[in-house]
Amino acid sequence: MTKSMIVTGAAAGIGESIARAAAAAGYRVGVLDIDGAAARAVADSLPDAVALEAAVNDPGQIESALDAFGTPDALVNNAGIVRFGTLLDQSVDDWRAVVDVNLSGAFICSTACARRMATAGQGSIVSITSINGIAPGPNAGAYGSTKAAIDMLSQQMSIEWGPLGIRSNTVAPGLIDGGMSAPIFADPEFRRRRSEKVPAGRLGTVEDIAHAVLFLCSDESQYITGHQLVVDGGVINSIIANLPRPASVDGVGAPD
Repeated sequence: MTKSMIVTGAAAGIGESIARAAAAAGYRVGVLDIDGAAARAVADSLPDAVALEAAVNDPGQIESALDAFGTPDALVNNAGIVRFGTLLDQSVDDWRAVVDVNLSGAFICSTACARRMATAGQGSIVSITSINGIAPGPNAGAYGSTKAAIDMLSQQMSIEWGPLGIRSNTVAPGLIDGGMSAPIFADPEFRRRRSEKVPAGRLGTVEDIAHAVLFLCSDESQYITGHQLVVDGGVINSIIANLPRPASVDGVGAPD
């Protein structure tokens, strides 16, 4: 029996990569995006896909999309926005816009799908967070706060919906060469400097994230729920390694 998956923000970047990987794995894919034309272009290029034009923060539009697509076996909450700037310069309108799309959007899509998944007795929800939700980055406004909140939301969903047969996990991308980070890595110097800070020796790709998402949606991960899978090549664990230190300390504590 063919499984189905809805991916939000699937018209470009990481979302599009997840949709393509899901289609290649045999899923019927719902390409959900606020940009209907772009969603249709992606869906038309896949073997079994449906374009779903909807804003993730609009409950009515999400319900209509689900009526058109049916109950998905998996939901991937990928849609997100960022409004860069310092907290002191961040307008309340920009703050609310990011919270409304990133956090409220994940809540609205997840609850709408979970009600239907509960009837089916099974389902998997994967939400895209960020290493910025684990360690703050400067001038990111509400972005990091929403990503941290999405992970806690996912944990709460996992304990409330586990008895209904629904799993909920998150994937936290690191320095990914694509999506919203593409403009950063368009500069060769920044690409080089950032790549050098990754223990794995390279930037991540959108495919790296897609593979992680598909694992968490698959039967191979059926005993994993409430978990955040960090996909960052080791960046989040390399803070001390990237701080200056004198060579002399490497011998401290060594035997005489």
